[in-house]
Order: sequence, then structure tokens, then C-alpha cells
Amino acid sequence: MAGIYIHVPFCKQKCTYCDFASYPKELSKQESYFACLYRELKGRALSLKDRTFDTVYFGGGTPSIVSPELIVGAIRQVKNCFNLNPNAEITIEINPGTVDEEKIKAYKKAGINRFSIGLQSAYDHHLKNINRAHTALDFVKCMNMIKGENVSVDILIGLKGQTLEEVLKSLELALTLGANHISCYALTPEEGTPIYTDYLNGELLSEDEVADIYEKVVNYLKENGLNRYEVSNFAKPGFESKHNITYWTRGEYIGVGVSASSLIENRRFTNTFSINEYINTIIANKLPEISSETLSKEDEMFETVMLGLRMEKGFSLEKFKADFGVDFNEVYASVLQKNKEYLQEKDGYLSVKPECMYIENGIIVDFMKG
Repeated sequence: MAGIYIHVPFCKQKCTYCDFASYPKELSKQESYFACLYRELKGRALSLKDRTFDTVYFGGGTPSIVSPELIVGAIRQVKNCFNLNPNAEITIEINPGTVDEEKIKAYKKAGINRFSIGLQSAYDHHLKNINRAHTALDFVKCMNMIKGENVSVDILIGLKGQTLEEVLKSLELALTLGANHISCYALTPEEGTPIYTDYLNGELLSEDEVADIYEKVVNYLKENGLNRYEVSNFAKPGFESKHNITYWTRGEYIGVGVSASSLIENRRFTNTFSINEYINTIIANKLPEISSETLSKEDEMFETVMLGLRMEKGFSLEKFKADFGVDFNEVYASVLQKNKEYLQEKDGYLSVKPECMYIENGIIVDFMKG
């Protein structure tokens, strides 16, 4: 599979945990930005005529904050410039406080068939603490507008003062309103974000407390028909995110817009993080890339392991040998020995044992060291 990622860097206000390229005070530039985005899409497509793309993903920022006509225009440009699978999965991220019936209708008419809703918590005091631009009631209204569609909901665990009961109630609300996919992320306080101060002051949940909640989340979702297919992602059968699976299986993807990254023909490149620089560069008929590297065989091997072990199924040892001409068990013999109690081989796939998935980051570090 191959995917197209479109970054929309605008948002109403910055969440305290966010370290993505999102800019609350730049919404006045949305039309100029999208005009350049359309040009970048056209330019990138010229060298990709031989590929068929299976997914399109609008991420942010908050894609749902901009005029719906701009999103519709981007989809039209994708369809005009790229070979897009007629059954492509087209996803848009939505903040519940930024949509109305007209926007949803416009999205559906344009071909968007998957909605990723950022709930984070069903409790307004938590939403206020992390500076979310919506309430729990906004989420309920949003879900009722999108009823009957393919819907994913984001939930955060590890918030200040958060309880297991609150997490489970948040999940219950999402499932009751029709979510068939849940992304449940453990809060990662990044240096430079406001919530990092809470982390330094010891005000967030401890790693052990988060791990306990995560285990209960896995069991709760399984009981409700959602299987874990990646460490933080759960879905009813057939509702897994095809776009994200492309990332985790090292498929090719092209990213357009501010901060967007791409992986094409083993070359990884990333666009500028500055909206002004992005617009000026596109107007000057130049590529907005700020970094580019061709991955070495060792880089590819590690990425295959790092991303593959995030997946519940793991990765194929036979494919690993076919791709790289080496036997995985020989190359990583010492790491396998060190982590043998956490790993398993089943049907030709190497994976982390289900009960050990929460500590997969530590296992991956060992593979990084080789």
C-alpha cells in the first residue's frame, strides 16, 4: 500500500501536550497555504505517475478548523494528479468543537470515508486542564452528525489526576456513540510543552499507574469487540487504519504541507516547519524540503524491526530475509537471547508477547543498539 499525508497546521488553541507543527494564530493564512499545498501536490505527483495510492490522510493541527472548501479542493487535486485507488481510505482528523452539519456533509460529498475524532477524555475538567478546544457535549454532537460512518476516537491516558474509571467511561461513551476504532495513547510529556512542567513536578500519573490502566483498557476493548492490532490502536474487524498500517509496514508515502515527511524509493525527506517559509518556497517554484536522506540497509532493517514490533502480529521473518538477504535470527542473536522472555515466533512472524506489548519501547532500544 501507498499513502498520501496532507498536513493542516492550523488550530484554535494549542493543547498543553502538543509538540506537532500547529499554529493557533495563523488561520488567516489558510487560503494562501492551501493554494501552495495544491501546487505541491501537483509537483510531487509528476514523479509518482507509476504508483497507485490507497489512502489519503488529513492530519494536523486541526484540519476541521479550515474552510471545508479548502479540504474539498485538496481532495479534488489529489484525484486530478495522482492515481488514487477508487476504494481509497480518506481520513480527516476532527476536533469536536470545530465542525457543524455543513462541514460534515461537504466532507462526505468529497469522498472522505473515515473520521478520526479527538476526544481525549469525556470529562470537561481534564479537557480544560490540557487546553482542548471542545467539551464532552461537543463530542456527543459531533458523533451524532457523523453517525453510521467509519469513526476512530482518540483517548489519552496518564492525565493529571485521571482515574481508571474516567478512562473506561470515556471509552464507553465513544463506543456507545458508534466508534469502531480507538486510538488509546499514553501521554508522553515532551520537553518544551506546557505539560512537561507537570511531569517535572511529579503531577502526572506514574509509569506504573499508566501501565495498569493500559492493561485494563486492552481487556475492556477486547470484551467490546475491538482487537488490538498495534500497541495503541484497537479496531473492530475490518476497521483498522490502512493509512497507519502503511507506515508501520514501511510502505511508501508522500507527505505534503508544513512538517510533512515522506518515504519514497528508500529516501526519507521532510518539509519545513515554518508556514511562511513553506509558502515562500512554493511560490519560488522550489521544494520545501529541509532534510533528505537515503536509508542504509542497516537503517531499513532497524525500521522494519522497530515498526513491526509495534504491531500485534509482528513482522515476517521470511520477508525480512527476502528484503535484506540475511537471516534475522543470526543478525540479532544476542538481542533475541536477551529478550527471549518478551518475544515470540508464531506462523513465521516475530512479535512481542501480548502481555509485554506495553514495554515494547525498551525492547526496541536493544535492537537499536544491535
